[in-house]
Amino acid sequence: MSMTPFAASVTPHHAFSIVHCFAHLPVDTCTARRPAESVRSPGRYNIIVATPVRDWPRRASHVKWRKVAMSDLAIAVEIGGTKLQAAAGRTDGIILDVRRESVDPSGGAAGILQWVEDTVRVLIEELGGPERLHAIGVGFGGPVESATGRVLTSHQVEGWRDVALKHWFESHFHVPTVVANDANAAGWAEYCLGAGRGTRHFFYSNIGSGIGGALVIDGRLHDGQGLGAGEVGHTYVPDWTKDEHGAADKLEHLCSGWSIERRLRSMTIPSDSILHHLCSGRTDTITCAILGEAASQGDQFAVTEIDRVAQSIGLALANVITLFHPERIALGGGVSLMGEVLLEPVRRHVAERVFGPFQDAYEIVPCTLGEAVVLSGALLLAGGQS
Repeated sequence: MSMTPFAASVTPHHAFSIVHCFAHLPVDTCTARRPAESVRSPGRYNIIVATPVRDWPRRASHVKWRKVAMSDLAIAVEIGGTKLQAAAGRTDGIILDVRRESVDPSGGAAGILQWVEDTVRVLIEELGGPERLHAIGVGFGGPVESATGRVLTSHQVEGWRDVALKHWFESHFHVPTVVANDANAAGWAEYCLGAGRGTRHFFYSNIGSGIGGALVIDGRLHDGQGLGAGEVGHTYVPDWTKDEHGAADKLEHLCSGWSIERRLRSMTIPSDSILHHLCSGRTDTITCAILGEAASQGDQFAVTEIDRVAQSIGLALANVITLFHPERIALGGGVSLMGEVLLEPVRRHVAERVFGPFQDAYEIVPCTLGEAVVLSGALLLAGGQS
């Protein structure tokens, strides 16, 4: 069998989801379980090849390469609250090689920029130098002034306020650079290549270390007045953790992965619960993944906690639908990986609160692009596709 081009590859140290991304073709995914092989392409650079799971016995040397036009080459960078990624790819969202690292918050912005500088220089060298690149696209985990590429702030890592990130990239690498909020980059990728395909009005939300959102209106990424839009994580919902009447807090402060885990680790978990068993009685090790697994096994404590989270998310999304009425909402980020134990109650709570005439005129689905979503979006934006 022949292999098709693909959008995400793996290095021997960082194997993760491989996403086949085509703007006008169905999106397929497969998961790499072994290191990829490095082969020589017909161009002057190496590309990492990931063999489909069903084809593991087959060597990657059987791949027939289509040479990539140099003007289509770009670099993508994701600067998040918990992870850093940098990739070589194409301006149609196809990822050719990717590097990944965890964020060390103690190093602040300076430490992150040092990793970015070292990693991007290697990728540029492997592609043959900056003159071969069309642009660099950056997805940043915080609000950004689009016109200037200036970071307004980061809610997770110190040292980012008013950093001229576009200027930093262009002065260090001498390549035109586009800087966008990471949720906008991810939302645009899902719209073009993933869960949003076939719609005109689309909303994306990532529920991870923070909660962000991206609006696509009539086929165009909406950026408000140039400082971002769709910031659903910073809308207020009732705060069920406080006894105070009328207490409210930001959705992100209650339902992000960090918030959920911090709350669970401070609670007394019933000793006879499945959740208590899964964490071996060590509540300081509870994660959203463990919470989701306990709920999927019918643990009532976990089900109740997830329902509280789903009620707040559902209220926020019902307001999004009532104000904007997208055809489809796609949920991504680490918390969403709980799957239907979270999505089902979210849909139920949305249905209870959404504007009546809009009932049954929207859908809520999981994202499809996985770990590569911000990188693919950054590549698209680097190519001017927004």
